[in-house]
Amino acid sequence: MLAAFIRVFTTPDLRKKLLFTLAIIVVYRVGAHIPIPAVNYKAVQACVNEAGANQGLFGLVNLFSGGALLQITVFALGIMPYITASIILQLLTVVIPRLEALKKEGQAGTAKITQYTRYLTLALAVLQGTGLVATVRTGALFRGCTQASNIVPDQAIFTTVTMVICMTAGTAVLMWFGELITDRGIGNGMSILMFISIAATFPSSLWALKKQGTLAGGWIAFGTVILVGLAMVALVVFVEQAQRRIPVQYAKRMIGRRAYGGTSTYIPIKVNQAGVIPVIFASSLLYIPALVAQFSSSKSDWKTWIEQNLTKGDHPIYIILYFLLIIFFAFFYVAISFNSEEVADNMKKYGGFIPGIRAGRPTADYLSYVLNRITWPGSLYLGLIALVPTVALIGFGANQNFPFGGTSILIIVGVGLETVKQIESQIQQRSYEGFLRD
Repeated sequence: MLAAFIRVFTTPDLRKKLLFTLAIIVVYRVGAHIPIPAVNYKAVQACVNEAGANQGLFGLVNLFSGGALLQITVFALGIMPYITASIILQLLTVVIPRLEALKKEGQAGTAKITQYTRYLTLALAVLQGTGLVATVRTGALFRGCTQASNIVPDQAIFTTVTMVICMTAGTAVLMWFGELITDRGIGNGMSILMFISIAATFPSSLWALKKQGTLAGGWIAFGTVILVGLAMVALVVFVEQAQRRIPVQYAKRMIGRRAYGGTSTYIPIKVNQAGVIPVIFASSLLYIPALVAQFSSSKSDWKTWIEQNLTKGDHPIYIILYFLLIIFFAFFYVAISFNSEEVADNMKKYGGFIPGIRAGRPTADYLSYVLNRITWPGSLYLGLIALVPTVALIGFGANQNFPFGGTSILIIVGVGLETVKQIESQIQQRSYEGFLRD
């Protein structure tokens, strides 16, 4: 494997792509520390230090922005607007015939959907930027901080508009960075930026756990967390690579004097077909009641119940709801992303069939049956992985965005495997051995 890495840097075009990707990453991390206009940077730092590990409801968004959200920087929104827009367009593709037709048009249709995603990303960035500025101005971003009211001294409308424009422009620049990496660098650009955003929070989170520890100066807790993290990475790699292969046989066809088909292949169905989407959906849905309660000025019973049961990650009601929502969204997302009838129709069109299963409707029913069976262990796995921060919260006193939490590990391992496979395929195209064959 070491020799394979050396070959990457000795191959001119691969070296150029890697250096270009690293340059974009450096610019991104620099921009994540540049505050937007009209923000009192000293007051922000005072509130961040006072808040410590308690990041409240904005912890997940702060995780995806690489810590830029709570610093109120140019890249404060990160790529969350793009992720949200992509998910919305993917869901709308199932229910809007026009988008479904575009998806089937190939590269031209995909380019059109990508353009729609960009427009929706900018709209969501304006919406989220306005919400963030309003949250900062009211002091709700750092609730309980004595300097919260001094973060934005100027309350003028022009100042607010300027702050929103700066954050929206930052999101547009990140979109551009992601597309540059995809076109001229290594891997999927948006995935790489997401990977860097999450990995950037690891050192500070691990060191905070070390300082909170009481045994051997915190080094025992630090070492335990590292070992747990490595075990989780191994588990996630194992499950993410696991798949059910459904055999498919194609009948021979005579076209003129030549025979086509007669080959055997398979349909790979992953155990975790939904990826990290159910965890993001469940977290976002549970944030909504707590967010409403936070901005509500009333002192009614429903607000008290929400604050007691749905704002603490270690509360039993929160844990049960979180787990059940992950299972529900896993089945929901798999149902809309994998169309069994479409797969069965395509197989029938090209003369393919599953041995022992008739083509057409029986094939679609069989695929749905297998998909439902394999989604159960996948959804349970997602729920258990997502509850790791809760165990860390109870065992180590960590925050809900534990550095080796479920969302973080799933994204990092997924992006890492995807990038390594892409580099390996490019190495093998040049008659070299890949990472796993050396």
